[in-house]
Amino acid sequence: MQLAFGSAVILLLLSGLAAYDAVVRFRAAQKWVNHTRDVQSALGDLNSVSARAGRARTRYVDTGEDTFLQEYQAAAADISSKLTQLKQFTADNPEQQDNWAHLQDITNRRLSLLDNSVQLKRSGSHDPQEQARLRQQIIDVSAEADSLLQKMQNEERQLLDERQQHSERLFRVTGYTLCAAFLLALALFFFHYRLLSAELGAREQAEASLRALSVRLLELQDQERRKFSRELHDSLGQYLVGVKMNLTMLANSIPANTLVSESVKLLDEAITETRTISHLLHPPLLDETGFASAARWYVEGFAKRSGIATSLDIPEDLGRLPDSLELALFRVLQESLTNVHRHSKSPRADVSLRVFRNEVVLRIRDYGKGIPPDILDGFRRNRAHDGVGLAGMRERIHELGGRLEMESDSHGTQVLVKMPGSERKNVLEASAN
Repeated sequence: MQLAFGSAVILLLLSGLAAYDAVVRFRAAQKWVNHTRDVQSALGDLNSVSARAGRARTRYVDTGEDTFLQEYQAAAADISSKLTQLKQFTADNPEQQDNWAHLQDITNRRLSLLDNSVQLKRSGSHDPQEQARLRQQIIDVSAEADSLLQKMQNEERQLLDERQQHSERLFRVTGYTLCAAFLLALALFFFHYRLLSAELGAREQAEASLRALSVRLLELQDQERRKFSRELHDSLGQYLVGVKMNLTMLANSIPANTLVSESVKLLDEAITETRTISHLLHPPLLDETGFASAARWYVEGFAKRSGIATSLDIPEDLGRLPDSLELALFRVLQESLTNVHRHSKSPRADVSLRVFRNEVVLRIRDYGKGIPPDILDGFRRNRAHDGVGLAGMRERIHELGGRLEMESDSHGTQVLVKMPGSERKNVLEASAN
């Protein structure tokens, strides 16, 4: 699972690097395209200014007006700057540099012929034959220059086509690569998701099985407690009572004997302790009269044994609750008060039960030092190993559709159990029938 996720992340990173490289290449390709267009523009400008100089020379020779002379001079001066600009633009292309050198030579010869024709006109000499000869030479040189300019334009157009094709190929390859990487990464993420879902499902199933096992263990524990309680009461308790009766009869048939009297007292204490242990394991009142009587008996005994002042607030007309609910509430009460005695160092505790229309609420409150934060946090995070008793209480309540809440600070701890009221309603209806 980690391999699939790591592979997907690596693919996404590689896709990002490929995208970055593609962007860099696109920018370089665009730069070359712009450069080619600049060369084409420079060639067009040179051709245009050369043609303007030729037209201005022709008009000046034909009319002799100074306006055309000035126009020619301006155009001739501009040719040099256009040549320099074209040289800079073609510096990266050796073939175009050779063409530029040839073009410079032709342009210089063309300018020389234009200047000769203009100077001939300015000198006032009327030599039609010489002007005709110069005009023909200018036409020939201009044709040669135009041919070379066209050749350079064709070269740049070919370069532009090649660079555009290269950019298109790069775009397609990059697009296909990114799409393939994205789809593969998506497939790996989906595979990782399936594995993760399967693992979470297995974990949830294991947790559910663990909770079911925990509840089953609690049920077996209750059965064993009921069995041990009955065995203590019916077997060991009866044996002790029989021994006490025999010792009492023996004491009545012989002179007063201190040893026999002390043995009888010890048997009374053993019988009382056996009955107490039996009732703590599973109080008979819980089965016979319900939670209210069992709670009162247990709280009174707890207060006497522990020395912790414990109050109990239960409705007088509580009636009977479902057996499973009464047993769960009693075990929560038992576990909570045991924790109060063992850990809280609280001088007192309060127990209350409230019955609402749709809910039964049991509240146990102490005023001790509170539960350690790590155990409380483990309980809230559902970590069963953080307090087995607490986890057992929670699972027992959860199986009955209720919930157990716990709050604790340096001023004490409160355990709150909330059970659905419908449980009680069903029992009352059954009792009425």
